[in-house]
Amino acid sequence: MEKKALLVALGVVTFAYIAVWITYLRRTFSASAPADKAKLAPQMGIGFLANFMDTLGVGSFAITSSIYKLFSAVPDDLIPGTMNVGHALPTITEAFIFVAVVAVEFRTLAAMIAAAVLGAWVGAGTVSQWPKRRIQIGLGIALFAAALLMLATILNWIPGGGNTMGLSTTKLVIAVICNFMFGAFQQLGVGLYAPCMILVALLGMNPLAAFPIMMGSCAFLMPVGGFRFIKEARYSPKAALGLTLGGIPGVLLAAYVVKSLPVLYVKWLVVFVVLYTSVMLLRSAATESAAEANSRSHAPEPASD
Repeated sequence: MEKKALLVALGVVTFAYIAVWITYLRRTFSASAPADKAKLAPQMGIGFLANFMDTLGVGSFAITSSIYKLFSAVPDDLIPGTMNVGHALPTITEAFIFVAVVAVEFRTLAAMIAAAVLGAWVGAGTVSQWPKRRIQIGLGIALFAAALLMLATILNWIPGGGNTMGLSTTKLVIAVICNFMFGAFQQLGVGLYAPCMILVALLGMNPLAAFPIMMGSCAFLMPVGGFRFIKEARYSPKAALGLTLGGIPGVLLAAYVVKSLPVLYVKWLVVFVVLYTSVMLLRSAATESAAEANSRSHAPEPASD
């Protein structure tokens, strides 16, 4: 009964998100079209690939942000908002599947989801107001951290977890606080999956429990964060729409047809690409900062009386 109530609540959030996004798209899609250089078909391909791998536990944000930066597909300052808006509905699809199938203790699941949503609301309100250079620096650092976390899982630097499917007392408090921070960081463009999987293992839970927790957390927090990015127009509408249209089939194919893949080599590739993207973002921020300083130094002095 509790799980059904959670799924009903997710359904309500989903319909609300779709209604709000459609409303804003009708108002802004045509107006933003000349400035929005994203192409729908390539974005659908990115959405399919990223969410296919996301469903298998690799994560979609690192893949998407790396492709965006490497191919200049979306301006740097619009990357966090575009990913949060565009990957929301595919992630909700994942959540419906895994929350229904994997039995996690409800108190743990609900508390961690609520914490992530609150973190997303706080984080999105902050990031949506940031200038481009700050987003480049923040996203660059976040991607570097994400690559290290993924490397830690590949090299088995973290415990393998235990058998429990729930937490209590001190461990639950730690999980809630950490998931709040993960929800806030996701609005900057660093995915919640890798840190959440590591957290679950460190707290002695069954690694399988991470899937409904991290997917349920993202399914609720991404629409909440997405609302703020949509309202502030800090995302690419065409790119986000492409991620959604390509992402949902990617989720369904991975969950019901492929189910599992030997993704070790893919993870290694993602680590290297994400590290390279991190360096490029930080380099772009440094270059723009130097250019601004140079332009200020060569600006004409104001005329004196």
